[in-house]
Amino acid sequence: MRQRVITAVVALLIFIPIIVMGGIWVDIAALALGIVAISEILVMKKKLLISPESIIAYLGVCSLILPDAWTRVLPGYINQNFVFFLFVLMLLLQTVLSRNLFSFDDAGVIALGMLYIGMGFHYFVAARGVSLTVLLYALFIVWVTDSGAYIFGRMFGKHKLAPRISPNKTWEGSIGGSLAATILCTAFVAFYPITGHSLLQMFIFTIILSIAGQFGDLIESALKRYYGVKDSGKILPGHGGILDRFDSLLFVLPMLHLLSVI
Repeated sequence: MRQRVITAVVALLIFIPIIVMGGIWVDIAALALGIVAISEILVMKKKLLISPESIIAYLGVCSLILPDAWTRVLPGYINQNFVFFLFVLMLLLQTVLSRNLFSFDDAGVIALGMLYIGMGFHYFVAARGVSLTVLLYALFIVWVTDSGAYIFGRMFGKHKLAPRISPNKTWEGSIGGSLAATILCTAFVAFYPITGHSLLQMFIFTIILSIAGQFGDLIESALKRYYGVKDSGKILPGHGGILDRFDSLLFVLPMLHLLSVI
């Protein structure tokens, strides 16, 4: 527990100033987080971190994370989606060059991981580009939902939410977490409004986003259970890997875009 608290404090002391400063600092942080996250999927797939497919994975995830302003140097007919598709084609080419030591299934998993992680952290950058308030709103939803689910689950949890995927999660905890997030995060945007959206809209959005975050958590739990690992990585002692810490946010941020908040 002590190690967990120390890691959390150190991480926040680094993370909070970066998101407050914004700009290139957030861009670099998102790229670093994305590269570590895709490396965690590579490790779960038992792939070497220095190999042709791994290099393609790093470049592919970065191509999606990069903010639009970074890609304006490219010819007008080449956009980020096309660049990402080129990296997917490279993964498929690797199935031939490796003589099937790297399979089509391997390419599919890595391509999906690149898309999942890359788009998630792309909207991390985009959210900060809109305003610090928007990014903090997304972070608070995840943090309050997680904390509320833990507290309500410990106090009232009796009915398992997804016992085969995450045995400790309960319906009571899930509902309590979303309830806490809805109240506290709606109060946050009441004091710090998000331009273009009414308080009623943000109330509804918070419910949707809190539920989406919990699905993100469960999906990452399913991924770990499939590969038989306890944590996605070990970079954060006591907390696991980057995917363990950002799984909910990787779902919440694209949903913010879908809801026209970013």
